[in-house]
This record gives sequence, structure tokens and C-alpha cells, in this order.
Amino acid sequence: MAKKPFASSADLGEKKETLEVLAEGVYALTAEGDPNVGAIEAEDFIIAFEARATPKAGSDWLEMLREHTDKPVKYLVLSHYHAVRVLGAAAFNAESIIAHEKTKFLVEERGMEDWHSEYGRMPRLFRDPDSIPGLTHPDIVFNDRLEIPLGGDRGSLVLEYCGRGHTAGDIVAWLPKQKILFAGDLVEAAAALYTGDAFHFDWSTNTLDKVKSLGAEVLVGGRGAVVHGRENVDAAIEQTRGFLNGMKEKVGEVYNRGGTVKEAFEATHEHLAPQYGMWPIFEHCLPFDVQRIWDEFDGIDWPRVWTAERDQEVWDKLQG
Repeated sequence: MAKKPFASSADLGEKKETLEVLAEGVYALTAEGDPNVGAIEAEDFIIAFEARATPKAGSDWLEMLREHTDKPVKYLVLSHYHAVRVLGAAAFNAESIIAHEKTKFLVEERGMEDWHSEYGRMPRLFRDPDSIPGLTHPDIVFNDRLEIPLGGDRGSLVLEYCGRGHTAGDIVAWLPKQKILFAGDLVEAAAALYTGDAFHFDWSTNTLDKVKSLGAEVLVGGRGAVVHGRENVDAAIEQTRGFLNGMKEKVGEVYNRGGTVKEAFEATHEHLAPQYGMWPIFEHCLPFDVQRIWDEFDGIDWPRVWTAERDQEVWDKLQG
């Protein structure tokens, strides 16, 4: 049997990018399962949500956005610390970069390792990697909730921490007036979950409960198409929960009977593949996901740092 190409290293085909206007002054860019980004217009400025992997990739998104608005970017909001979300920040020339305090800590703790890890896993997302000037450090941090008035009759943008999930520091961007939610990677719409830095037991319970309680009628997940309608939004949240619960169940069964992480990977793959296996990055994510939840069963609360070397070691052990 041929060895599977490492992570998404062989996924080099360009994805179609689609800019959607979700409400007046509210924009989302989706890309067939690649990471989503967004922007919200205030009276005199823009709040950008996510920065993409490189300044070149960020500039490509801004070029599309400029067909709709020429307001300056005042705030760049980062939902969490992963390299493909943050390293394009230089393109935005934002006055301030906003993130959760745990995201700031994680960038400082493991940002460089994560940069090398994600570049190896997903090289296609790093358009012109030499354009990255260095790590992205937020200068405004909060730990619970931050409200940004948009002016006029636009309402406010609420940045909120819903609990530990995809990472220790994920935040969502919520427009209560328009009922539009940018969920970052806490919710995926028909795309596999990456949980290599996650807190599966918090995420699948209280964190997703809080996300769901917002009552969004439009959801921009971390990857996948924009979801419209309360029923469909709730279904996307429950689909995300189902992926997490399936992992907890199958890895837990193997762990509790004294099996190996390889057996746990095979049992989880067999269980999830019929429903989730055709989704983007399923094969890429699952080895890292299973290793992380195995660590949680082992009592390792704070995620271990992924390095390019550890990535390859876990991949060879589980997908090899």
C-alpha cells in the first residue's frame, strides 16, 4: 500500500475563493474548505477577522474587499494563534491587533514552532512565505468579552471567549443586531476538525453550548461554506460536537482497555470516516487529533508543542 502524503503537503490545487456580502457592511471569504476570513464595516473603519497565512494571502483578500469598501482597517481580530490564521497580519496595516490573552501567551510560547509545523503541513496556504516579517503579536488582549461600537445604526461587534476549545484562546465575533457569527475554528461547516491543540472535553460540552446559546442565524465557521438559517447553524454546531464526541468515545474505549494509540486511531477512523471522511483535511487532521485526545486521557491538560519533527513522527506512527 502506498504511503499517504504527509498532511496536506500534496494538496497543491488552487481553491475557488468566494466573497459573500452577509448584510450591509458584513463580508465573508470562503474557499472550498480552506480557512475562512471576514470583515465588518464600522462608520469610519473596518474590523478584519483573521489574517491568513502570509501578507501576500492577506493582500489578495483585501484586494477583493476593496471592491466593496475603501475604509481603513482599524482592528485586526485573531480568533486564535495558529500560523495560517495570523502570519499575514502585516498586509492589513491595522492600528491594533486584538486577541484573547491566552492567544498572546501561545504565540510567545510556541508561535515559531507552529509556524514551521503548519508550513510543512499546508504549504499551499503560504503564498510567498518570504513576505512574512515575523510572528504576529496582539497589542490588545482581553479574557472574557470586548464590545466594539460600529457607529450609526450598525450596532456593535462583540468579541467573546466561550471557553477552551480548538485552542486555549479561541474567540468568536458576534453581531447581535444582524445575528451573524464568525466562529473561527470552534465550528466547522462540512470540514473536518483539527483538534491537535484542543481541549476536547470542554469544547464538546460547555464551549459549544455557549456558542449555540448566542442564537446565530448566519454562521461563518473556520472552514466550509457560510451557513444560513438558525436550524442549519445549530446543525453545524451539532455536527462539530458529533465529531468530537465520536473521538472521545472511540479513543476512550481503546484507552480504557489498555490498547495503543495506533489502535485508537484505527477505531476512530473507522467510526468517523463514513460521515466525515469526504470532508476537507479529514485524513490530514485525524492523526494529530487522536494523539492530542490520547494525551488528554493520559492526564496531559496543556497541549504538547507540535514541531515539524513531532508532526512527522506522529504521522508515520498513525497514518504510516
